[in-house]
Amino acid sequence: MEESTTKEKILKEVRNALISKQENPFKDVDFSKSVYKELKELPEVEFAIRLSDVGGTFIYCENEKAIIENLKFLKQQKGWDHIYSIDDQVIKFFTSEGVNIDNDPENFLDQKIGITRCEYLISRFGSIMVSSATLSGRRMFVYPEVHIVIAAASQVVPELKDALKGMTQNYKGRLPSQISVITGPSRTADIEKTLVMGAHGPRELYVFMVEN
Repeated sequence: MEESTTKEKILKEVRNALISKQENPFKDVDFSKSVYKELKELPEVEFAIRLSDVGGTFIYCENEKAIIENLKFLKQQKGWDHIYSIDDQVIKFFTSEGVNIDNDPENFLDQKIGITRCEYLISRFGSIMVSSATLSGRRMFVYPEVHIVIAAASQVVPELKDALKGMTQNYKGRLPSQISVITGPSRTADIEKTLVMGAHGPRELYVFMVEN
């Protein structure tokens, strides 16, 4: 009798396969080996390339002074007049250099440009790992229209697994309640396959990477 449903057909195939076991034709597969090709460039260079590929902007800073100079240049070029952050270390750094950073909770919903730090930069995908454990919390990574990330070269790792291993070591097994990976500005093409930027988060993403 012919099976009446697709489910029954699939189950029959599974039963037959279990009954008539065959020798594994792929004995020599090394499952511990990476499925990716080796990175051609240094991790920092590879990250910059991949970030650009996914629509982000990479800005190299040789020291902390260069961070200030680059931010001031972007402010003038883009016409930014209001930059927001809730990270005390970020606020202290920029205000000490004469850059006004707003941290008034009343102005959170009005912010256009937000600055945060991050956990890691992942070379393979040009991605940024963030978590709820940072002083920026959860909202700052998705709310502003323009997201600026300040990171050190020492935070660059080749692969996602390296970032996860680092998180486990840094937080001694007590991982933050939220760990996210950001790859480029927010985008979607769900509606009529038309690409829309900033649909679920920032429409622009900048990474300022400073030498340690």
